[in-house]
Amino acid sequence: MKVLLLKDAKDDDSGLDPYLQELGSCGFEATLIPVLAFEFLSLPSFSEKLSHPEAYGGLVFTSPRAVEALQLSLERAGQLEVWKKSLKEKWRLKPAYVVGQATASLVKKVGLAAEGEKCGNGEKLAEYICSRETPATLPLLFPCGTLKGEVLPKTLKQKGILLESLTVYQKVQHPRMQDSLKSYFSTQGVPAGVTFFSPSGLTYSLPHIQELSGASFDRIKFAAIGPTTARAIASAGIPVSCTAEKPCPQDLAAGLQKALQPSGPSSS
Repeated sequence: MKVLLLKDAKDDDSGLDPYLQELGSCGFEATLIPVLAFEFLSLPSFSEKLSHPEAYGGLVFTSPRAVEALQLSLERAGQLEVWKKSLKEKWRLKPAYVVGQATASLVKKVGLAAEGEKCGNGEKLAEYICSRETPATLPLLFPCGTLKGEVLPKTLKQKGILLESLTVYQKVQHPRMQDSLKSYFSTQGVPAGVTFFSPSGLTYSLPHIQELSGASFDRIKFAAIGPTTARAIASAGIPVSCTAEKPCPQDLAAGLQKALQPSGPSSS
């Protein structure tokens, strides 16, 4: 059964994207098409803030891209050695709150201790942070994208927990997305399922999927990696067949198996 995943390919230790690996082991024929590219912003400002760990109570990462921005900002400022020798250890004494396994994995790779990785979205992470932090004088540093959700900052503000946001990346349409989608539909046909991994990915790719699938569009089952993306799909007037309980390969595979199993006698 063919499923289309609208996301970047990410290698794990085996060299294969973990979503492709998991879905393949569950009998799906999955294909990845990247729909987003990223531009990094304010990197000098970010590296400057990272050089003053004493000014912050910890870090908050809600996407892998924010961790990439950390690495890039240190590289471009020529601070990698300083990070390895002293800065990393100072930041390790403070919490690095994260959403999801992918972000946690990158945070650990840069040498920080990830907390809250089982929180599948910003809402749950906000609750987790509130359970661990007390109103303090030092703010948490929150590198984020231009489209960050408001739930986390609002929740922390209500509890008196200071958060200093810094916009370090923005999403743009992937330059090869349109050609990749055309090629997929012309060679593979219309997939049984399509999974969106972000609201912006949905915005860029949906018109092309509607056009390429034509009259078969209504037969596609649409899945979301999390509640924010599910709300965006529903807002576009499309039924959401499944939402992964947590943003991980196993939960997405389980959701797709339920959504795509052959209709029983009671199904329309």
